[in-house]
Amino acid sequence: MHNVFRFCAEVDMLAHWLKKYTTDLLPPHCEVCQLDIESDARLSWLCEHCQRYIVERPRCACCGLPTQMLVEVCGRCLTDPPDWHHVYCVGDYQQPISGYVHKLKYERQFWQAGKLASVLAPRIIQPAELLTSVPLHWQRHWQRGFNQSELIALSLAKQLNRPYANLFKRTRATSAQQGKNRTQRMRNLRGAFQLVQPVNVSHVAIVDDVLTTGSTVQHLCKLLLEAGVKTVDIYCICRTPEPTDKP
Repeated sequence: MHNVFRFCAEVDMLAHWLKKYTTDLLPPHCEVCQLDIESDARLSWLCEHCQRYIVERPRCACCGLPTQMLVEVCGRCLTDPPDWHHVYCVGDYQQPISGYVHKLKYERQFWQAGKLASVLAPRIIQPAELLTSVPLHWQRHWQRGFNQSELIALSLAKQLNRPYANLFKRTRATSAQQGKNRTQRMRNLRGAFQLVQPVNVSHVAIVDDVLTTGSTVQHLCKLLLEAGVKTVDIYCICRTPEPTDKP
């Protein structure tokens, strides 16, 4: 893992060097549509047009799902509240953000973690005292070579000026969550996680790349709450509607 972080740092240094010495020669272009980027743009890698696709929209602050207006708790969360307190996200799983998540996760473009974190960080009003991330089983980690949620969490922790710690261990391999409904996902993950160190803070945030049913972070929340944590938030890049339970 140390080699991955070192590689990411070297790539970032090279990117900064190239940007420094080419800015005066070539105008910056949007990475998605190649249009020119204004000098005062909030993001240096997306044009004003593409940034419109990642503007904040009304959501339930509790579950993070879209609503007609901004609400602290939607009707579903009132009747079936999750174990976490607040979900902070960039948006739905759609372009252009979904493309950056895919590049990070499946194309090994580790430097995309910093870009994704830079969009999410300003939306987190009251950062948690400690950030952690959803763990991978060691076999999946070995095959992939990195944990994308951990890379995002490390970038977020730096930008929010908060510490990061690996609090969880995945104790057994599970089948893929994709394609399963909420009930199936919860059953698939039962007993799959373990808290590996004591937690001495009252407010913790769990970072993940994509939140769908919330079954994974629900298990992790329970471990934190049982350990004495008072408040757990979820920081994710994309919040997707969960599949409907089938009989």
